[in-house]
Amino acid sequence: MEYKVKFKPRAIKDCKSIDKKRLKSIFNKIELLSNNLQGDVKKLTNFTPEYRLRIGDYRILFETEKDEIIIYRIMHRKKAYK
Repeated sequence: MEYKVKFKPRAIKDCKSIDKKRLKSIFNKIELLSNNLQGDVKKLTNFTPEYRLRIGDYRILFETEKDEIIIYRIMHRKKAYK
């Protein structure tokens, strides 16, 4: 199933603090994610948003709604789950 990817304003703001080389890698993984949730995806328990995508030391926190992926945060793993 092909998903449409939408970014919350906070996720866009998170991107500004990440270097361009790493950000390019993150967006490549997001593109793979949009194709049937491919990648290192894990459903989180007792946490909102519901899912995370792991990309090295970074985590993308997102939810799915019908045919959309809504990305809430793009953060370093040290800060992602606080």
